[in-house]
Amino acid sequence: MVENLKERPDRKSEMGMTLMELIVVLVILGMLAAVVAPNIVSKMGQSRDHIAKIQISELEAAMQIYLFDMGRPPTSAEGLQALVQNPTGNDSWQGPYLNRKEIPNGPWGRPYTYKSPGDHGEFDICSAGADGIDGTSDDVCNWQ
Repeated sequence: MVENLKERPDRKSEMGMTLMELIVVLVILGMLAAVVAPNIVSKMGQSRDHIAKIQISELEAAMQIYLFDMGRPPTSAEGLQALVQNPTGNDSWQGPYLNRKEIPNGPWGRPYTYKSPGDHGEFDICSAGADGIDGTSDDVCNWQ
């Protein structure tokens, strides 16, 4: 019987964390989340704006080549789709003008709006931003 006691490891080392230790760890994690989470959310919003600006620049560059070939921008009815498909069967069309086979959606999952002639230039390309409403302060457009 004395031998059995010697073989048992120390019971204190077998015990897990106490409830107090667990609460302290959870409070620390909660405080970290409260400090870090707003910064992460802010950065995510900024990165989506940045992605929209990059995609709009890519669409503008393709549009410039389209303009050179066709002599005019696509009409509003033809839309951005004219960059990847010949809208009129015109022999001057040398596309597709994008490396993709389809026009990308904006970073918020909605299609870009296109207007020609534009209110701010020969053509306007715009993403409605996070709120999905055109004409609000969070829009990302080619004239900004």
